[in-house]
Amino acid sequence: MKIEVRNAAELAAWLALPGPAVIQDLDLTAASAEIAKRDLAGCAFLGCVMTPGLAKAAGEAHCLVLPPIKASDEAPFNPYSVSMYTPGELYDGYDPDDADTYDKYFDRKVYLSYMSLGPPAELKPVAADVLLLRRMHDATIATALDSFVKGTQGRIVAIMGGHDRARNDALYLDVALLALELTRKNYIIATGGGPGLMEAANLGAYAAGFADPEAVVKASVELLKTAPTYKDANWLKVGYQVWKELGKPVDLEKSRNLGIPTWFYGHEPPNLFATDIAKYFENSVREEGLLAIAHSGVLFAEGNGGTVQEIFQDACQNYYRTYAQLKSPMVLLGTAYWNSAYSDYSNPADRRRPVYPVLKKLAFEKGFADYVHITDSTADAIDFIVKHPAVKA
Repeated sequence: MKIEVRNAAELAAWLALPGPAVIQDLDLTAASAEIAKRDLAGCAFLGCVMTPGLAKAAGEAHCLVLPPIKASDEAPFNPYSVSMYTPGELYDGYDPDDADTYDKYFDRKVYLSYMSLGPPAELKPVAADVLLLRRMHDATIATALDSFVKGTQGRIVAIMGGHDRARNDALYLDVALLALELTRKNYIIATGGGPGLMEAANLGAYAAGFADPEAVVKASVELLKTAPTYKDANWLKVGYQVWKELGKPVDLEKSRNLGIPTWFYGHEPPNLFATDIAKYFENSVREEGLLAIAHSGVLFAEGNGGTVQEIFQDACQNYYRTYAQLKSPMVLLGTAYWNSAYSDYSNPADRRRPVYPVLKKLAFEKGFADYVHITDSTADAIDFIVKHPAVKA
């Protein structure tokens, strides 16, 4: 495994004990002469500023050298990022009191470079160079996410659910309090990073670092209710104001939680309550990765096509023991929703998704039926997660 060099401290350590390394997104001008003296065989320089002398030495050592890329209208992002995003970075340039900034903040600019607004919304055609930059961006975000995951000791629980569930729905508050309680039990909450029940889960986890977390959740939800869904013109403005007014948590480590959204669904803005945001272009990479890191389990609140897809994608990971030969818990929240005896398939108003029997059938076939649970109780859901740690099977 190559050494990762992403900051000044890591560079100093590498200079003292050099070896094959990936040196990423650094200004190496001052250190170029020293670096050029080292054995650079097997090294890669991603987005680094360097002197001609170092560039020559790197070329002679057959290093991979990818130069810094200036942001453009087609690629207004850094393809060599060494860290995940913060809410402040994604919403850089946004002013809730200035409607003219809505299409000018960072996250929105990237989305507009990626998708045409339609209707229908479609991927914008781009040349291979821009496509490559997007792939590099996703690769570096994945590396940053992997670094985060390594520090969690397998304590990540993913919470999935409908993006369109309103902030004034009782389930929104239930999911927020569920996420808070899991965070108190030393789990790290991960979601798809978007609106609806994803936002609720990130909010609950974020509140854990404040002095009175339950009060923070309930007060925040009361304010958020004034713009119930992401289609509301004030959804972002209200969410941004709540986030700003909360300020920094007393204990940021207790508030740490993950959002993993995608610009493919960029019409759903990322919520502001995930502290660490791994935003991807490729939705398939995002979906598989989100479920793969949730070794401590996945909770499925009521949702739509995307949530149903995630249930069976997670089931496949248990079915085939795809990651580290582990089986990990799956909890469906809502018995009438996921296990209704009858569903009127032809009636769009009947939102129930009776997937539980098929899921259970798969689970019995491959020996993870004891790790699949359905319940109406958030307390019971938490208890099941706690009592069913991931095991090799």
